[in-house]
Amino acid sequence: MTVDFKKYADGLVPTIVQDNGTQKVLMLGFMNEEALSRTIQEGKVTFYSRSKGRLWTKGEESGNFLLLKHIAADCDEDTLLIKAEPLGPVCHTGADTCWNEKNSREDFLFHLEEVIQSRKQAGAGATSYVASLFAKGINKIAQKLCEEAIELVIEAKDQDEKLFLNEAADLLFHYLILLNAKGYNLQDVTDVLERRHEAAPTNQ
Repeated sequence: MTVDFKKYADGLVPTIVQDNGTQKVLMLGFMNEEALSRTIQEGKVTFYSRSKGRLWTKGEESGNFLLLKHIAADCDEDTLLIKAEPLGPVCHTGADTCWNEKNSREDFLFHLEEVIQSRKQAGAGATSYVASLFAKGINKIAQKLCEEAIELVIEAKDQDEKLFLNEAADLLFHYLILLNAKGYNLQDVTDVLERRHEAAPTNQ
């Protein structure tokens, strides 16, 4: 990766930070060569603060670090895009982003995965259906998924659209629970499908 720091008189290049998971734009900062080098070496996004007149690691006071996942320069090599994992709110106001947006996926299925994860973390003592299912273990979760799949197939043979769609939703919901129980998510499955698509002959 080549970055043209000399293009600007102050040696600073604009740096856009994007959440590696949700793809939300989190903030805009500026980097010089030293800030970029430290970011790569330490794995925590570091900027050059124009107000402080020194290098500044995001989260050095609050603990809300930005963990580096990927760096890319744009086509003119004078702007950086950093994908990171935020450890808390990014804006100094306490907001998730510097545009006061909620940092979550806009796709409802990914939001549903977050809900499932929160129910799982609540533990066996929680009263939610999802928590109770996790407490019963992987075998019960897999069994429930099989039951939902059979119910969907049965409804597919009839003409009741409402019942069919409800059973389809039940199956998808329990599929997400099983993925979580195995330590995976929809993105992992999507990655597999994308690799298959890229490797498949164009006539298939």
